[in-house]
Amino acid sequence: MKRLDWRGGLIAVVVLVAVFFIIPPGERIKLGLDLQGGIHLVLEVQAEKAVEAKIDRYFGELKSRLEKDDIRTRTLRRKGRRVTIGLHRESDRAKLTALMAEYPDLALQTVNGKPPVFVYAYPAKVARRTMEQAISQALETIRNRIDQFGVREPTLQRQGERRIIIQLPGVKDPSRAKALIGKTALLEFKMMAQNADPAEAVKSGAPEGLLLLYQIERDKVTGEVVSRDPVLVKKESALTGDHLTNARVEIGDRFSQPYVTVSFDSVGAGIFGRLTAANVGRRMAIILDGVVYSAPVIQEPIPGGRAQISGGFTMNEATDLAIALRAGALPAPVEVLEERNVGPSLGADSIRQGVISIIVGFILVMVFMAVYYRMSGGVAILALLLNLILLVGALGFFEATLTLPGIAGVVLTVGMAVDANVLIFERIREELRLGKTVRSAIDAGYGKAFLTILDANVTTLIAALVLLQFGTGPIKGFAITLSIGIVASMFTAIFVTRFVYDFALTRKDIRSLSI
Repeated sequence: MKRLDWRGGLIAVVVLVAVFFIIPPGERIKLGLDLQGGIHLVLEVQAEKAVEAKIDRYFGELKSRLEKDDIRTRTLRRKGRRVTIGLHRESDRAKLTALMAEYPDLALQTVNGKPPVFVYAYPAKVARRTMEQAISQALETIRNRIDQFGVREPTLQRQGERRIIIQLPGVKDPSRAKALIGKTALLEFKMMAQNADPAEAVKSGAPEGLLLLYQIERDKVTGEVVSRDPVLVKKESALTGDHLTNARVEIGDRFSQPYVTVSFDSVGAGIFGRLTAANVGRRMAIILDGVVYSAPVIQEPIPGGRAQISGGFTMNEATDLAIALRAGALPAPVEVLEERNVGPSLGADSIRQGVISIIVGFILVMVFMAVYYRMSGGVAILALLLNLILLVGALGFFEATLTLPGIAGVVLTVGMAVDANVLIFERIREELRLGKTVRSAIDAGYGKAFLTILDANVTTLIAALVLLQFGTGPIKGFAITLSIGIVASMFTAIFVTRFVYDFALTRKDIRSLSI
């Protein structure tokens, strides 16, 4: 009786805990993309662009440093991953060597002539490391953007070398989410060119040292782009978003139009202050992803390190821009390789059909066990009910995401849950045919079937854990429900049903068993 007491108490506690984590199910068990609806994206990071951007940045910095350090050059060019620096004076050799020591990623290849011509290259090994860093940083940047966007239970996973899988359940506006995720969000401040004709540049190309971009103008009511005017800006960025610390949406007083204000760290504020002080009366272009959003005239020095981006944004556009700027720029552009949108009505149909399949499967198994094993079949049905309760409770405890393959795992568990009882009941039947008493037959039946049951369930559990470790998305959902279902069925089919038999045998002198 003491053994029965603690076993009964354990079963009661486990069931009560499971019921606690079932209620309310909508808050504890999340629905996956295929059940709730949403967007599925496969992105590819164009990591080689990160290498190009880094070499561009090094080359721009070198041009400024060479001028600042009074290192005169007769040749200074970049081709591919190589930078060629031809000195004008032999005496500058030591100064250039000291300067290039600050750029360990650029390896010296050759030195020829007098005055010398230095050729530096960005090695393939360093390029591979840069691309790997770009992919990892892109994954983290996209994750930060999605977190600020407010999506519950998003899935972000790297696939292969350059691809990122993104699933956003419950997203009501897929196009907005895709635009936010794919936005490079490269913020640059460049001075506008003076005494240069943009119209001429459209025909024959931008002059040396200048860049041809387009400034957009939006309708203040609809937010649609109404014009794209060519402008010429200096190639070198005076300031970038690397020094940005915050970005937030504000509303203008005149037209109630939203705009984005950005704040810089102490280094960025110093650069911005010096830039505006040296260029009072000139226009400065504020560029995002290669598009000029505004080009205000600098009226006075701005020492506070704050700037304003206005471009006729809608509130959603301004909000998404602020999110992208706060999360940081992507180190390289991303390309959408695959896009799938799942509507909520399709998800509702899947849920309804999944529930019907579970109910039908449960009823069929219940009828078979009741007809074939009679009263003992009723014990197996009780174990099956408890198994479903424990399975759903475990999903609620882990706050798992339920997917359509996850429902398939539940249906499979319904069939597997009685498999152990079938083995036990057949063993008990054999022992009864040998003339053993009910007590002895039950003891022998459970004892002889245990190793077979353990072997079958452990091998299935190993397969489920492998799917959980190496699978993605829906496959993981199937593996989770299958793994939990196996553990729950072991508990209910062996522990709970044995308790029912032992409890009945202590209450009555049972001489025959309905099995």
